Amino acid sequence: MTVWIVVSILLVVLSPLAWLRPSRHQSGRMALRMEARRIGLAMQLSPQEWPHWLKQEPPSPCAQYCRPRRGSKPALWVYWQQEPGVWVNQWQEICVDEKLLPHFATLPANVFKVEADKQMIALYWGEKGESSDLQAISALLKALA
Repeated sequence: MTVWIVVSILLVVLSPLAWLRPSRHQSGRMALRMEARRIGLAMQLSPQEWPHWLKQEPPSPCAQYCRPRRGSKPALWVYWQQEPGVWVNQWQEICVDEKLLPHFATLPANVFKVEADKQMIALYWGEKGESSDLQAISALLKALA
């Protein structure tokens, strides 16, 4: 009987330590973020207000991967992935830009948004994937910067 009391007390004392261990999902995200850092991508969690017409509500804050832009007068644009492989602008017009479409076709289905402003190219990703998805994201950011 004393053995069971000692074992139950040990379990009660040690069980909170199991909560400190990251889950598989968290460990996978940490591994992707470390890989992104190794290949030279900047990453931050960025709060977003997503358009109401998206079929799936992306997370907020969302992981933003970005790279600085080169050039003096770059074009400004924003595209959302409405469905896998279907990229639309703010008026829900389908992207027909021949320079962007080949790059967009390589992206994973859980990339929610790609935008270009004066200073950087940013991509918002759900971080569900593998390092091959990260390589495709890196290639897109390098090509469009």
